[in-house]
Amino acid sequence: MISPHSARKAARVQEAPPPAGPPAWDGPPPPEHTPIQRTTMERVKALPERVSIRWRLTLAYSLLFFMAAAALLYSIYAIVGRAIAEAWLPLDTSQLDAISAAIMQNRWSAARERAVENAQSTLFSSSLMALLGVGILAIILGYFVADRAMRPVAQMTATARKLSESTLAHQRIDLQGPNDELKELADTFDAMLTRLNIAFDTQRRFVANASHELRTPLTINRTVLEIALSDPEASQDLKALGRTLLEVNARNEKLIEGLLLLARSERELAVRKPVDVREVAETAVEQLAPFAEEHGVTVTTDLVSAPTIGDPVLLERSVGNLLENAVKYNIPENGKVWIRTGMVDGVLVVQVANTGQHVPAYEVNSLFEPFRRLSADRVESAKGAGLGLSIVRAVVQAHGGNVAAVPRDGGGLVVTIRLPRR
Repeated sequence: MISPHSARKAARVQEAPPPAGPPAWDGPPPPEHTPIQRTTMERVKALPERVSIRWRLTLAYSLLFFMAAAALLYSIYAIVGRAIAEAWLPLDTSQLDAISAAIMQNRWSAARERAVENAQSTLFSSSLMALLGVGILAIILGYFVADRAMRPVAQMTATARKLSESTLAHQRIDLQGPNDELKELADTFDAMLTRLNIAFDTQRRFVANASHELRTPLTINRTVLEIALSDPEASQDLKALGRTLLEVNARNEKLIEGLLLLARSERELAVRKPVDVREVAETAVEQLAPFAEEHGVTVTTDLVSAPTIGDPVLLERSVGNLLENAVKYNIPENGKVWIRTGMVDGVLVVQVANTGQHVPAYEVNSLFEPFRRLSADRVESAKGAGLGLSIVRAVVQAHGGNVAAVPRDGGGLVVTIRLPRR
């Protein structure tokens, strides 16, 4: 939770009741937004954003195919009419008088027009049926063409979905085919994976080297100070200085351990096995029991089985950090901590609440950042390195979950972790 400043040492905080009901997300409901009224033209313009690229390609190919078929049928329609009109035998009126010739000419023209109209009408109705069938066939062919065109993209997506830190060394798209835009995109993605793999290897080596190079001098310092303090001839001033240096050394060791754990937590999980968070919480509570008793804090548990898959050590450390913070930043007398585990709506939930100083809602989110404390307090920074909640968030996110905190009525925090079930 958070550092309660010197205000902890003031008047006793009035206790608030523990959180009630099953573990769940705490906090206010999302704000209600008035739906935006859109015009018909705006809805039409927004349609492409709701259609997938596969169907957009399908519709584009189908429309082009349909327009080509429609243009072809229109050309045939015009050509048939002109061909019939030109093939109609001319009328010989040389043996008729002028009146009879005019009558025969009108009848001949009317018969020719009716023949052209009948032929074009029959062709038009038949063409509409043919065009409908061509449209359906165009959609089917367009979908298969779009599927064929999107297959390399689907391969890249599947490869990216399977990638993790442990598979970057040997997993690549390796797209085969002509040197087109998709091949260039796949090769660029493979080059990026290579650079990421090098970066992860560098980070792993750095963490391993830093773990050795930073811990060794502090261990030597602690040993030398302990030997000096064990000297019976050492003066009281020297022993007081030695104890102060031991406290500083211990804090530095804890800070380095927290930084290294944070670096490991932000990487891909190396261990994944079935684990029951109830057992993890029980172990954390048992380990923190002496610490809670020393601070006069009562821990109340409500633990229900909640199986998942992950790293038991990291999960235990995250729950332990929550409990340690809840005990450390509590009220000075008769402090209380509640921890619950269970399944809510098919999701694993761990919830830790405590009594303590009032926490402004706008300060809560910043507490998950490294080295951040309430109101940037550094006076009581000896209580911790400011990495507890940062480690919790990194571990939870590495397990595919979320963590959130809200101020508790009466003071303190309520921190809720949600993890995917097994």
